[in-house]
Amino acid sequence: WGLYGASCEVAYSASKGAVNSFTKALAKELAPSHIQVNAIACGAIDTSMNGHLSKEELDELACEIPAGTLGKPEGVARLVKLMLESDDYLTGQVIQYDGGWI
Repeated sequence: WGLYGASCEVAYSASKGAVNSFTKALAKELAPSHIQVNAIACGAIDTSMNGHLSKEELDELACEIPAGTLGKPEGVARLVKLMLESDDYLTGQVIQYDGGWI
């Protein structure tokens, strides 16, 4: 919700927005030292964070995501690995990993 905000999620949205701005500002500050700063904005990922949701609620959530499913932690890990292996020109980016949802 850091990019768009969400009703009834003001504090959460504000904190995510702060991370996005922090990422961009710190990237600009550290780029001359060849230090990359990026962030990953995950959508719904199939983790214990969603453990309070029923099967029906998880299915409803998946229906809202254009990819039709929640992301997997392994997919996030692969993205992190890819970013770590990138050259030093990738910096200041907030990469959305959300199945087209956000």
